[in-house]
Amino acid sequence: MSKADGDGSKGPAADRSDTSDPVDDDVWTEVLPPESDTPDEADVLAEEMDEQKELTPEEQRQIALLFPGVVAERDEYLDLARRVQAEFENYKRRVDSQRADQRAQAAISLVREILPVLDTCENAEAQGVEAIAPVHQQLTAILEKQGLNRVGDAGDDFDPNIHEAVMHEEGEGDPVVAEVLRAGYTWNDRVVRPAMVKVRG
Repeated sequence: MSKADGDGSKGPAADRSDTSDPVDDDVWTEVLPPESDTPDEADVLAEEMDEQKELTPEEQRQIALLFPGVVAERDEYLDLARRVQAEFENYKRRVDSQRADQRAQAAISLVREILPVLDTCENAEAQGVEAIAPVHQQLTAILEKQGLNRVGDAGDDFDPNIHEAVMHEEGEGDPVVAEVLRAGYTWNDRVVRPAMVKVRG
């Protein structure tokens, strides 16, 4: 028996297997940095943004003193934005007014085309054609509902804005309408056709 066998010593393989003991926890502590409870910069910035409040007038004044160029540029952009907004509002009102005028003029043009029909109906009724009366009344009611108004009755004071004097007779006092030769009409307070009248006085 050899000396190696007698003292029960282990071979190289056995020696290597004995070195596989777990690494001490202190080694890992030295390798890995300890976890820190201190918040990082992103968390701090987020908290500051959450806690940020509206600046007081004094703080705004201090910022204006520290950064005059930035404040001046801000005021310039704000003034420009206000001017653009005001110009847009004026443009919008102007366009709306133009559209309203265009619609009114279109309606007046249509009414002017219809007035001869009313004149024909009146003349027919004056000559005793009673069958035309229902049509005349219905047409007049529809137009009056939309804004048509008859002007120029006998006995009214003469108004050159709504009366057209084609004949005159002597009389005392202020001029008045003596006779209506052709009815006048307004459409939503706009004169569509002045009344053709005979004036006395």
